[in-house]
Amino acid sequence: MPDEGFIPGTGNYHALLSYQKSLIIYDGTVIFCRRFMNKLDRTYDQMIQAARSGKRNIIEGSKASLTSSETEIKLTNVARASLEEDYKDYLRSGKLKLWGRDGKEAVFTRDLSRKPGGIREKMYDARKNYIQHSRCSPKSQK
Repeated sequence: MPDEGFIPGTGNYHALLSYQKSLIIYDGTVIFCRRFMNKLDRTYDQMIQAARSGKRNIIEGSKASLTSSETEIKLTNVARASLEEDYKDYLRSGKLKLWGRDGKEAVFTRDLSRKPGGIREKMYDARKNYIQHSRCSPKSQK
C-alpha cells in the first residue's frame, strides 16, 4: 500500500480515525445526555447537536480534501472545538471535575485504543461499553 501521507486525499471519511472517534463521541454524548441531563434543558439538545455537527464537519472536511487540505483541517478543528466547549460548559456549570490530560480517567480512556490487537472496532466497542457502564455521576464528583 503506498504511503498516503498525513491527510489522505480520498474523501473516504470512514477510514479516518477522527471520524471513527467522532462516532464514539456522538454515541457517548447521546448516552451521557440521556443519563445525566433533563431532556427539557436546552443544553441537552445543544450537546447532541454539537456532537452531530462535529461528525458532519469531519465528513465534509474529508470530502473537501479532494480539492483542499486546508479546508479539511479547518473543518476538523471546528468539529473538535465545538465538542470540547459544550462538555467544558457542562462541567463548569455543574461544578464538576474536568479530567486533566494526564489524569487517570483520561489516560484510561485513551489506553483503550492502544491495547495489543486494539483494532478500531474493538476501540469503539470498548469505549462505548465504558461510557454505558460507567458508575460516575454528577453527584459523585462534587
